[in-house]
Amino acid sequence: MGQQEKVATSLAGAVSDGISASLAPVDAELARRYPGDPGTRQPVHTVYVPGDTFTAGTLRAWGDEALKALDEHAPDASALAGVLGIPDELAGPVHDRVRAKLEREPVEDLRIDFEDGYGPRSDAEEDEAAARAARLVSAAYADGTAAPYMGIRMKCMEAAVRDRGIRTTDVFLTGLMAAGGLPDGLVLTLPKVTYPEQVTAFVQLLEAFERAHGLPEGRIGFEIQIETSQSILAADGTAAVARMIDAARGRATGLHYGTFDYSACVGVSAAYQASDHPAADHAKAVMQVAAAGTGVRVSDGSTNVLPVGPTPQVHEAWRLHYGLTRRALARAYYQGWDMHPGHLPTRYAAVYTFYREGLEQAAARLAAYVSKAGGDVMDEPATAKALSGYLLRGIDCGALDTDEVAKLTGLTRADLDAFASPRRGTLTVTAP
Repeated sequence: MGQQEKVATSLAGAVSDGISASLAPVDAELARRYPGDPGTRQPVHTVYVPGDTFTAGTLRAWGDEALKALDEHAPDASALAGVLGIPDELAGPVHDRVRAKLEREPVEDLRIDFEDGYGPRSDAEEDEAAARAARLVSAAYADGTAAPYMGIRMKCMEAAVRDRGIRTTDVFLTGLMAAGGLPDGLVLTLPKVTYPEQVTAFVQLLEAFERAHGLPEGRIGFEIQIETSQSILAADGTAAVARMIDAARGRATGLHYGTFDYSACVGVSAAYQASDHPAADHAKAVMQVAAAGTGVRVSDGSTNVLPVGPTPQVHEAWRLHYGLTRRALARAYYQGWDMHPGHLPTRYAAVYTFYREGLEQAAARLAAYVSKAGGDVMDEPATAKALSGYLLRGIDCGALDTDEVAKLTGLTRADLDAFASPRRGTLTVTAP
């Protein structure tokens, strides 16, 4: 043991106290604006179904159609792997898990659409459809057939359709309350937001509904759909999407990129409207930076190329969808839209391949970090957070099993939660 160092200071404790006091408002502002990840499951996709076609059997019908497409166009693991380029060692596990997912939980997030997918209808017709949607959603949660997340996309806050959007929201939420209350998986989507003031107006609507039913303030959250250039760059040159998150006053849960409306808004011709267009990449990058640390999740858009027709045509559409999904995952867009049951096999194939191919490396790096074992990569707490988040997302969607992750990392689900987000729990793991 060497000689113990003598420690000396020059500043009185009052200096530190004064600095802390001066930064107290900043500390509070950071905590309010950037609370971090909410620690809840994020669905891998959102499925939109028009309000007039949604039934009690919609979820199962999507799963059955997806299974039929898989059996017809890629009946076994080698066939699916050959179409999509999945490595041989992952072909079996991915194919088996995709089939199991389509049988067990084909849709993770369902949005009953009263906007573009529904169109203009008479007030009486839309009232009835919104009331029916509330009844069916409540029944699905009651009997265990619901998707983890369900809700509606109402018409936007623009003048021409504002009153209709407000009324549909009211009818739907009132119907849920009458049927037993708001389900935990409730999600609302506010489309075509152009100005932060439209977000403020929607917050006012939800506040009024909560007061009318004695609900806790902030009980109802919502997603903001980014479909206009003005939502990315405001007239004064600021990032409007960041102001929208602030205007939501803690209620915003997601930012969803609208591929085709946004593309058209910035002048992209129809043949080139896609989620990998440079205009799309720019918009989503701004969304991602604006949302970082706020607890608001970012979702990619969709492809309108449907996997229908003869097998070669289906395979071509599958390869496109699989490639776009893998591209989005690599860019940390962990959610997207699916427009057709035939997209489900490639959605889950892409997601499962993404998590399974990185499982061993992520688990080894996290285990080394926890045990301070070192290795050829020097990871920091932020990387441990990302590694835990990666494994948790894989577990949540069914790509990975809790037991196999625990075997590789030595960590429990609670340990992973605590690493991934302070809001998930307290870390209790000790290094071996």
